[in-house]
Amino acid sequence: MPSLAVWISAARPRTLPAAVVPVLVGLAVARRAGPLDWGLAALTLVAALLIQIGTNLANDYYDFLSGADGADRLGPPRATQQALASPRAMRSAAALALAGAALAGACLVRAGGLPILIVGVLSLGSAVAYTGGPFPLAYHGLGDLFVFVFFGLVAVCGTVYLQTRGLSALAFAAAVPVACLVTAILVVNNLRDIASDARAGKRTLAVRLGARATRLEFVLLTGLAFALVPAIAAGAGAKVLLAWLVAPLAVREARALYARDGAALNRSLAATARLHLAFGALFAAGLWP
Repeated sequence: MPSLAVWISAARPRTLPAAVVPVLVGLAVARRAGPLDWGLAALTLVAALLIQIGTNLANDYYDFLSGADGADRLGPPRATQQALASPRAMRSAAALALAGAALAGACLVRAGGLPILIVGVLSLGSAVAYTGGPFPLAYHGLGDLFVFVFFGLVAVCGTVYLQTRGLSALAFAAAVPVACLVTAILVVNNLRDIASDARAGKRTLAVRLGARATRLEFVLLTGLAFALVPAIAAGAGAKVLLAWLVAPLAVREARALYARDGAALNRSLAATARLHLAFGALFAAGLWP
C-alpha cells in the first residue's frame, strides 16, 4: 500500500483552502442573522473538505486513465501517474473520501432538509463527473462553470442556509467574489496544461479559448471579485473593504501571468491559491458583525 505521505500528497493539501474559504464566508454571513451552531459549522467544513479531497483523488485516477497525466505533465506530481499508487488503490481512496462526505452530508440533511439533500447529491455526483463518467465535465469545457457554481455559489449559500434556514441577497452577493477567485485557480491550472490537455483530447475551456483569452479570463474573474467588494460594503458595512488589502497581490499576479508559460505557471497557481485564501479570510472578517 502507498505510504501516508503519498496519500497526503495525492489529496493535494494546497487546494484545500478552496473548500475552507466558502464555508468561512458563509458562516460570516450567517452570523449576521444570529448565533452560529458550531457543531453544524464543523460538520459543514468536514463535508466540504472531503468532497474536495475526493474530487482530487478522482481526478488523479481518471486523468491517468484518459492519458491526460502523461510523462510531459508540467503540474505537481500525480500519484497514479508516477506509479506511487495503483489505479485500483486510487479509485478506492476516492470512493472512501466521497463516502465520508456522504456520511457527513447525511447529518447535514437532517438539519437542512430537502434543499441540502439535493445540493449534496449534485455535489457528490459532480465530484466524479468532473473528470469521470460518460460525460466528464472538464473534458468538455465545463470545469470552470462547475468550480464557479459548486465551490463558490453553492458552498457559500449552502453554508448560510444550514445556519439560518434561509438565504438573503447578501448570501448570493458574497458568494460571487469567492466563486470568481476559486475559478481563477482552475484557470491558471488549465492555462499551464493547454498543450498536454489538447494532446490527450481534454477540451478544457482553456484549450477551446487559447492562451490569450484564458489569460483575459483570469483578469476578468479577479477584477470582478474586487469590483464587487465596494457594492457589498455599501450594504454590509465598510469593514468589508478589508478584502481590498490584497488587491496589489491580484494585480501583481495578473501581470506575472502574462510573463509566464509552461512549468513557470506553477508559481502563478500557488500565488492565486494564496490570493483566494487571503481574500477569503479578510472578506469573512469584514462580513463578521
